[in-house]
Amino acid sequence: MTEGTTSAVEAEAAASADQSIVARLEQEGDIAADYLEGLLDIADLDGDIDMDVEGDRALVSIVGEGNDRTLQRLVGQDGEVLEALQELTRLAVHRETGERSRLMLDIAGFRARKRSELAVLGAKAAEQARTTGEQVKLQPMTPFERKVVHDAVAAAGLRSESEGEEPQRFVVVLPA
Repeated sequence: MTEGTTSAVEAEAAASADQSIVARLEQEGDIAADYLEGLLDIADLDGDIDMDVEGDRALVSIVGEGNDRTLQRLVGQDGEVLEALQELTRLAVHRETGERSRLMLDIAGFRARKRSELAVLGAKAAEQARTTGEQVKLQPMTPFERKVVHDAVAAAGLRSESEGEEPQRFVVVLPA
């Protein structure tokens, strides 16, 4: 094969692999949606389920109509119920597919709002580390929260690390 033909074959194989990954993530989303619809029916709660794929994760959201406070019960204090429901949903997906899921669940926009707040926190911590030249240690966070902060710090051009043991694991922003 010539070099041009090899590149075309590699590109086609990469595109096929990407389609396969997206199809697997869409399947995870479908399984999760079915599980969550059953849960909403049992709890007699109204909510629509949206599915998407972002990077290497299936994203599933339960959204209410307007200012639906009933879904807030599924979020709980500081997202504790949401975290538990996400784990149960991941288990339901695992049961069907036999593979571990990294599915992300959002309810009533809680994670979306949290992501925005954490991105701002990460950017401010990066600026503080840059200005003072000292490490900035943040409060303990969940893995989701730490990932958002790490991404925000990296976007600001600095590095960060996680330290400590769960559930007290926290982010340290390192100066340049």
